[in-house]
Amino acid sequence: MNRKKNRLRKIYIFTWILFFMVAGFTVAALLDPVSAPQAQTSSVLPAAPGSFSQLAKKASPSVVNISTVKVIKGRGRAPLPFSPNDPFRDFFDRFFKEQMPRDFRQRSLGTGFILDKDGLILTNNHVVEKTDEIKVTLADKREFKAEIIGRDPKTDLALISIKPESPLNPLPLGDSEKLQVGDWVVAIGNPFGLGHTVTAGIVSAKYRQLGAGSYDNFIQTDASINPGNSGGPLLNTAGEVVGINSVIFSQSGGSMGIGFAIPINMAKDLLPQLKKGQVVRGWLGVMIQSITSDLKDKLDLEHEKGALVGDVATGGPADKAGIERGDVIVSFDGKEVKEMKDLPYMVSSTPVGKTVTVEVIRKGKKKNLQVKIEQLEEEKESQIGSQAEPNLGMTVKEITPELARNLGLSDTSGLVVVQVESNTPAAEAGLRPGDIILEIDQVPFKDLEKFHSRIREYKKGDTVLFLVKRESATLYLTLKVRE
Repeated sequence: MNRKKNRLRKIYIFTWILFFMVAGFTVAALLDPVSAPQAQTSSVLPAAPGSFSQLAKKASPSVVNISTVKVIKGRGRAPLPFSPNDPFRDFFDRFFKEQMPRDFRQRSLGTGFILDKDGLILTNNHVVEKTDEIKVTLADKREFKAEIIGRDPKTDLALISIKPESPLNPLPLGDSEKLQVGDWVVAIGNPFGLGHTVTAGIVSAKYRQLGAGSYDNFIQTDASINPGNSGGPLLNTAGEVVGINSVIFSQSGGSMGIGFAIPINMAKDLLPQLKKGQVVRGWLGVMIQSITSDLKDKLDLEHEKGALVGDVATGGPADKAGIERGDVIVSFDGKEVKEMKDLPYMVSSTPVGKTVTVEVIRKGKKKNLQVKIEQLEEEKESQIGSQAEPNLGMTVKEITPELARNLGLSDTSGLVVVQVESNTPAAEAGLRPGDIILEIDQVPFKDLEKFHSRIREYKKGDTVLFLVKRESATLYLTLKVRE
């Protein structure tokens, strides 16, 4: 009996001990919130911002919307095949006269950002070139007429100016060289005319070459960039401008996650000249190309760094200094030439008249040559008046190794059509991108300046005979000048 009572007592005591243990764990959990799971409110990556709201709030007042107007001239009224007394003439005038082509105003949109308190604004050249009116709208909805201070088509940069009644807030300029692939960036712009829009992404790549020109050096980003963002700032997380949004890669016209911005360091180098209204570039006088693994072996080089000289302009700075075809330029003015694409920008940003040291490898041996940089002669801009170049609706460039590679050309010199606009004389003539222009009215042309000079001689109504090379065939095309 006593044994049974002892067993019941032990069970009773054990039950109470178990009860207090469970109760104790429950109370501890309630009193100690650290042991309970928590919602994640902080960033998993320490360097990743939790929000861009403060950055956008601070930077947006310094971003402007740009709207432009270009007056497109109508083709004019064609001569009617009726005599003044023909009854059909009255019929035609009555029902069709109002449908004849007239001048119309073409509008486009873009973005820019404020550089100083007095009203200087940086944007893309393609936003403001060949326009008749430029209007700038600030974030507070104030509107101003703007004028162009300086343009540089080769880098697609333009400086415009407004006259505000009170000081403006400029954006600070950063250092695009410090950008790393994977860094956060923010784009602010005016996509599709919707007004201020903020998008964020990362730097996808640097030093992108798109074949748009000799000075391509784009920052690639996946921050959404759409038509209307052109000229807007690309900002780092400190709110500093590290790029100017310029190009989108798209098959639909909208963002596909690949956008390109001009590095701000390039713009900072050109700003002093843009403020003066003209960009003057240095000229070395060489045709260069990349070094492939086969060329490296053939030229007995240690690596593929540098720029291989394919040709030297007779009487140019390089020729005078003794640079020869086959030389590999590995250093320019104390800066290493890692890739062929580095050299053009180094030369162009060198002051005219400066003597620099150019290090070359010639037949396995290094040589230092002193070169006095001369001025690069720019293409003459079309002038308003009788000497204005007719709009043929196509863009022609001299063939470079990059262009030849991008367009799949076997030719390494000459003139090539890189763009043809729809509903223009060039399109109606059947010209296509990639066509190499051999002759104009049976006169051979390989120089771009002479090409433009010849085109300026044509007037409305003239017919131009082009001989072009398309792939492996040549063909004649006739183009009717409309304006």
